[in-house]
Amino acid sequence: MKISFHIHYKTTSNEQLHAVFTLGIKKLDVPLSSKDGIVWTGETTLPVPRLLQLNYHYEVYRDRKFFRKEWDCIPRQLLMSPAFQTYELHDTWRDLPDQAYLYSSAVTEVLQKRHLYDGNWTPCAQTMILKVQTPRSHAKRELFLCGEGAALGNWDLRNALQLKEIVPNEWAVALDVANLVPKAAYKFFLRENDEIFWEEGKNRTLPDVHLENQTCFIQSDLRPKFKDPSPLRAAGVILPVFSLRSEESWGVGDFGDLIKLIDWVKLTGQKVIQILPVNDTSATYTWRDSCPQNIISVYALNPIYADMRSLPGAINQQWEIRRRAINVFPRVDYEESLSFKLSRLRAAFQADGKNVLSSPGFKRFFEQQLHWLPAYAMFCVLRDTYRTANFRSWPKFSKFSYRQVADFCKVDSPHYQEVTFWYYVQYTLHTQLLKAAQYARQNGIILCCDIPVGVSPYSVEAWQEPRAFNINVQAGAPPDHFSASGRNWGVATYNWEQMEKNDYRWWKRRLAHLADYFDAYCLEHLLGFFRIWEIPSHSIQGLLGHFSPSLPMSASEISCFGLPFRMDFLRPLITEEYLKETLGKKAEEAKQRFLLPYGHNMYRFRQEYDTQRKIEMTFAAEEENELLEEDEKEERNTFKKGLFALLSNVLFVEDNKQPARYHPRINALKDGFFKTLSVAEQKAFTNLYNDYFYVRHNQFWAEQALKKLSVLTQSTRMMACAEDLGMRPLGEPEIVKRLQLLPIEIERMPQKEGESFSDPQQYPYASVATPSTPDMSVVREWWMENPALTHKLWTEILGKSDPAPAEADSEICTEIIWQHYQSPSMLVLIAWQDLCGISESLWEANPEEERINLPSDPYHYWRYRMQVTLEELMEKTAFNMRIKQLISESDR
Repeated sequence: MKISFHIHYKTTSNEQLHAVFTLGIKKLDVPLSSKDGIVWTGETTLPVPRLLQLNYHYEVYRDRKFFRKEWDCIPRQLLMSPAFQTYELHDTWRDLPDQAYLYSSAVTEVLQKRHLYDGNWTPCAQTMILKVQTPRSHAKRELFLCGEGAALGNWDLRNALQLKEIVPNEWAVALDVANLVPKAAYKFFLRENDEIFWEEGKNRTLPDVHLENQTCFIQSDLRPKFKDPSPLRAAGVILPVFSLRSEESWGVGDFGDLIKLIDWVKLTGQKVIQILPVNDTSATYTWRDSCPQNIISVYALNPIYADMRSLPGAINQQWEIRRRAINVFPRVDYEESLSFKLSRLRAAFQADGKNVLSSPGFKRFFEQQLHWLPAYAMFCVLRDTYRTANFRSWPKFSKFSYRQVADFCKVDSPHYQEVTFWYYVQYTLHTQLLKAAQYARQNGIILCCDIPVGVSPYSVEAWQEPRAFNINVQAGAPPDHFSASGRNWGVATYNWEQMEKNDYRWWKRRLAHLADYFDAYCLEHLLGFFRIWEIPSHSIQGLLGHFSPSLPMSASEISCFGLPFRMDFLRPLITEEYLKETLGKKAEEAKQRFLLPYGHNMYRFRQEYDTQRKIEMTFAAEEENELLEEDEKEERNTFKKGLFALLSNVLFVEDNKQPARYHPRINALKDGFFKTLSVAEQKAFTNLYNDYFYVRHNQFWAEQALKKLSVLTQSTRMMACAEDLGMRPLGEPEIVKRLQLLPIEIERMPQKEGESFSDPQQYPYASVATPSTPDMSVVREWWMENPALTHKLWTEILGKSDPAPAEADSEICTEIIWQHYQSPSMLVLIAWQDLCGISESLWEANPEEERINLPSDPYHYWRYRMQVTLEELMEKTAFNMRIKQLISESDR
């Protein structure tokens, strides 16, 4: 059987097009040729004894090396039949399609699940197949073709030809060439019930073809556009799994509770559940592991989310007493719940582990996860043996070796029993989360996960693939709305140059793994894919960091701005005046304990205290040996932060990769060093600072982001959302739009400079609207933080004329939620705590207790729990019906 290819694609002189078939795990590469560098053709022959479905796509090679391939999240499909001897394929290069989010599995497999045509076409002597690529936003809409001649319906809608959806959002119709009017005019239209939606633009014309018998001519990539009077819109809830509470919980939410949450979401007419990361964070077994973003594995799930109800064996009375005791806690006791669950998992492993590990299901799981599971299990055993996840301090196995993993995990290894326990734990978690994911899909509910910006420097990945990470620095964020001193997340940054060498395989695997469970994800801190804020390992706060990748400045460049560079710019400038201004009455104690005189009325830090890390360790050791009252702790913390501020009072920081290259220190314009400069030097530094942060990197960062994100976000069919808050590069909105990501829109954090609030009614359709994120205060707390700002929202956005109330009552909370539901945004996600604002009976007495994360505190305890059980929530009829009514009336 002969297959010929015809495609238009403009190339340069050193580029060549290839057609690539996927045959199971094998690939068939067909080089194409061109006379003009625009029209590319080629052919191949395949033996086809029976019906055969093939997937294929096109790739560009530059200088005989792979350069790029077309968008193929939904691959081209060719259904071949022995009835044809020849297939002529006429294609157009596929870039990311318009409204790419409607091609996501979140839409085609969940919200608007498709029933695809899986049959073959009735062969004619000469057959023409038209393939149309257009998104169907509502499952009831069908696509038709109508046109000139009897074969196309004679422009009579009653005789129009209905197309079949063969893969999501790709439709096809087969025509008998012998019956067609040459170059017949035609057009596509959508029909939903009795409504007709014609495609925009002029009439189309069928290609004039002359075919031999047993030839199938396929014209692909026809892309009609339709005006959609009722675009797809949905509402959902943001709620971490650990915050769930049921009558059968073990002090913390679990994957079984997630199924109960799905029932409630469906009951109220919502369609989306966004959760925080559920990966394993077990580095210390203490409450500090409660941060769901500081993960020790991008694949392994956290044992704290295991559903104890589904484990084998009965719950004894002692366990039940303990379970009831911790389940009434108003907050998560992370250490108690994790310890309790691990003891239960070990008992279940002893009882049924051998049966589970010998099951066909586990064997399939093990084969699929072989690239990470043994290494993770070995890591866990060594972490527990050496009582630290810091693999650099392990006396053995500090450097990863696949051979050592194989030996460590083999059946006759002394560690085998413990290794297989962690296999058992991960398989149990996998089956439980997969069950919840499948239940969500069956009920038309999108599960959306957050993808944290980094991984722990003491993670399996950092141990297993050290070249993929920059271990000597920490990721964080520059000063922003959340923290005036920046944020230090304590996670490793990515070595993107190394990852690019194998086409970001690490990221593709990570995303493919998540796609087993989720149909949407939110890239936390999207700006980190443009440039990440890298903080030296010796720093606690973020002020001494710099962007990476970046274009640091040489001393001569700095001097060109009118500021002759000197090495003193890199050292903290601590004058008597600045010391008193920063520390007040604690200045004398600082001079006695931490500082040494350095010139006239100047000081420098003693060597044993000359970094924030050293000071942090000093204070931590003292607090461990002293019993302090809360006010004493607060006073000491203020003193410590003052010392940090002294260390941060530099004008430039040196680049950690390029010696003798420098970055102006973020926020230096506000600090003491800047104020000591002459007027001319201040002007020069201000010009340099503004050029560096707002001009110098714009094109560079846009190119860096596009290179990574175009590969990552198109590697799966999950819907991609993006949190792009913070100090945005100039080209960032255009990249988000070009890649068709759904950015998070937050009313009180407007993207436009100079605005106090954004107007939800002006949000773009391709966006996610929300009043709050887990990193923010909830609406009721925010309402009390700044009365002047609250009044501005009250009058300018809500349109009120009287003074704003001191507190947000249920009516105000409902109005803010309604305002978001009415927005054009495709998705509106409301934090659970904000939804509770509708009903005062569900409130926490103090809204500050409803906050999930405090970004300014790197040691924040993530422990918020729902006030009601999910069983009780299902019975809150008035509350549930109110949510359902708001969603229904907003056409979501």
